Amino acid sequence: MNKKENILIISPFFYPEPISTGKFNTNFVTSLVEKGHAVTVLCFHPFYPDWKVKESNHQLKGVEIIRGGKHLFFTKKTIFRRLILEFSFAFFVLRKLYKNQKNKDLIIPIFPPSFAFYFILPFLSKRIRKVGMVHDLQEIYSEGKTGFLNNFIKFFIHKIEKKCYQNCNKLLFLSHEMKNEAKKLYNLAEDKLEVQYPFITLKDHITSDLDSIFDKEKINVVYSGALGEKQNPMELFSFFTEASKKIENTMFYIFSEGETIKKLKKLNNNKKIIFHNLVNKENLEELYSKSSIQIIPQKENTSKGSLPSKLPNLLASGCKVLVITDPKSEIEEFFTSNNLSLVATKWNNNLLVEKLKFLIDKNVDIEHQQIVAKKKFTIDEMILKVFR
Repeated sequence: MNKKENILIISPFFYPEPISTGKFNTNFVTSLVEKGHAVTVLCFHPFYPDWKVKESNHQLKGVEIIRGGKHLFFTKKTIFRRLILEFSFAFFVLRKLYKNQKNKDLIIPIFPPSFAFYFILPFLSKRIRKVGMVHDLQEIYSEGKTGFLNNFIKFFIHKIEKKCYQNCNKLLFLSHEMKNEAKKLYNLAEDKLEVQYPFITLKDHITSDLDSIFDKEKINVVYSGALGEKQNPMELFSFFTEASKKIENTMFYIFSEGETIKKLKKLNNNKKIIFHNLVNKENLEELYSKSSIQIIPQKENTSKGSLPSKLPNLLASGCKVLVITDPKSEIEEFFTSNNLSLVATKWNNNLLVEKLKFLIDKNVDIEHQQIVAKKKFTIDEMILKVFR
């Protein structure tokens, strides 16, 4: 990969967007720049996790950041705010495409959202190579929803994702489950599909800004990150409530923001469950180091839709991890084959409490966990697969 290329990245989520997709995209782009590539990013001003636009003039060295969406207003209704995002970003990208695809060698749309790439396909130069990066399969998350509007949206998700994926020269998925499911759903050619797990982004710098939050004498069980439908928030809260009653000397923390958190706060009268805003990215290592156990939850029947991008960081940090996922999922197989702890494959509070008790008492081989993480989750491998 000696040739230095001019690259256009298309995603609404970029620096300084605090959620995992924004951090992923930012680290991916900075690594491309470090390798000598010229990168332009079409993105929105940050709006996660509360879906309120926060105007940003932040820049990154070596990256041309072109932002839109400054005057957007999102509703509280999940379906409609997703539609607002999809359509507004599509029109923004179309307006900026003519100028910003000139002299580009490579376009990398990051899915989801997908409608922007679908919308601009007739206007894209045929000579430019297109490599799609797939974070989530939205069709998986539309399964099981009923009603005319949901069925209508599911139909269009299928049509849009299929056309987007089929019109990329290559697709890079963050898990084998996602790749295999997309191949089946959209009749994709195997030879243009690649898999690379998300990468570690920790900087090995532990701050001391969170000292006042945690009691060092307690077992601190933590969920941190965006808390939406795919993380099964109500069941997670129910699990924390049950575990707080049955396991002595524990405290349960949720670091997140947004409408779901507001609802959970109203329900909560348990002094052992405490809510905090998302921590700054420079405090992530400290958060992980002060967490006795971190929870990674996935809603039932959604493991094929995505692989949590924070998993590499949690394993590399040396924190104990409890993953709640589907039976025979890729994460379960990954943990089993690499002798890692611990996975639960059913949303049952009694089972989850027992798993948590077991992990609290288990002497986890942290050094082995970190070796596995550093071997499997590398950004260099991801960049090699983009270009090969």
